[in-house]
Amino acid sequence: MVTRGVIQFKTAPSIAATGVTAGPLERKSPFFESFDKIYDGERSGLDTNEHGHAKLMEDATMIALSKVNAVPEDADFFLTGDLVNQMTPSNFCATTLGIPFIGMFSACATSVSSLLTAAILTDAGISELAIAGSSSQHNSIERQFRYPIEYGVQKGDTAQWTVTAAGAAAVTPHCEGVPSIERGTIGKAIDMGMTDPLNMGAAMAPAAADTLFRHLEGHGASIDDYDVIMTGDLGKTGYEILKRLADLKGIQNTDNFRDAGVEFYGKDPKFFSGASGAGCSAAIYFSEIYNKLLSREYQRVLLIATGALLSPLSFQQGDTIPCTAHAIELTMK
Repeated sequence: MVTRGVIQFKTAPSIAATGVTAGPLERKSPFFESFDKIYDGERSGLDTNEHGHAKLMEDATMIALSKVNAVPEDADFFLTGDLVNQMTPSNFCATTLGIPFIGMFSACATSVSSLLTAAILTDAGISELAIAGSSSQHNSIERQFRYPIEYGVQKGDTAQWTVTAAGAAAVTPHCEGVPSIERGTIGKAIDMGMTDPLNMGAAMAPAAADTLFRHLEGHGASIDDYDVIMTGDLGKTGYEILKRLADLKGIQNTDNFRDAGVEFYGKDPKFFSGASGAGCSAAIYFSEIYNKLLSREYQRVLLIATGALLSPLSFQQGDTIPCTAHAIELTMK
């Protein structure tokens, strides 16, 4: 039986370079030294959170382009998204850059859905240079999906902290000396009936498990094939659920299992169950993971970004939270 949603890239497109930007609080991340730029203010020196949010992605893109000696006019496509209504910061950013733009929305899974789309365009011979990525900014997003920031409501242990960060990847046809995109799996939308926006990890874990199982089955792979299998931002609560779901499938949780949400702030309890946001996985995937592939400390990794597909409207109407997870497999040979 053919497993649906799995992709094998015939030409193995490459990630030629990356750029990562982050806000001031993100200096608390154990990965901050691998970020390319950290701002002194949450708004990146601009008037509004949303314009600061757009600046994060713009600068991450320019950093990635500079590393391949390119400018925006050299890029064929710009694929990015965020969590603000109608992806307004991404739209502002695209207006400034002037690159042909495809807005992407997979919530916090956008880091991988944009990368998969860029790889598909490259594999098809349509693109020579595409920028893929995602971003989040704490204040602009928290006030949409959770209690108003000004209200100061006490959050429970299952809550997560939206990071201020952006990650961009320059995707090109295959070239030597940089990581390649070999395989991927498109996630399904899975709704387990949860309604609590302060417990995103639990809502997303079943989608992460489904994508992991389908990727392994569809590509005839096992967990031992990977140096790292990293989920996006399940946080402590969702990550524990994923491990239990894996156990039920006979997949043992080994040392190569990791979660970006758990690790982003160094497991500091002040950040509750950990980090979240479309910039969470993008920042770690395009810095820590990418750099260890470049150095050949890692040879093969599986990245599974997770996303909760709710909106302020669906939350206000008391609706459930559909979730998804997209997987991409990177290699360094």
